[in-house]
Amino acid sequence: MKKWVGIAVGALFFISCSRDEGKIAANAAKVYYEQLLEGKYADFVDGTFHGGPIPDTLRNQLILNAEMFVEQQQKEHAGILRVEVGHFQADSLGTSAQAFLIFHYGDSTSEQVVVPMIKHGRLWLMR
Repeated sequence: MKKWVGIAVGALFFISCSRDEGKIAANAAKVYYEQLLEGKYADFVDGTFHGGPIPDTLRNQLILNAEMFVEQQQKEHAGILRVEVGHFQADSLGTSAQAFLIFHYGDSTSEQVVVPMIKHGRLWLMR
């Protein structure tokens, strides 16, 4: 009986930890997108996992792509007014997660997007 109680407590611990990590990952994704909306394109790009250093030319292209994304959203939806966390899901180890963000647009529509996240050291980054 004690063995099963220990296993149950351990399972609840992992579920709790993965829920906490999922929430942290989702909030990190939200912050990255808020930086994007504030015109901090380089900060948004730096919130993306690259597996190591990337050449300056690639980084500059990613920054330009982020800026073009914001411009496109402005044309199509009168911009993204705000971002909120819809929900989140993390793996049992707390090393990867999916953040479900809701974009609220200036044209009164909204859209849910999925942002895959990976934990790199102590930092959550977008994939």
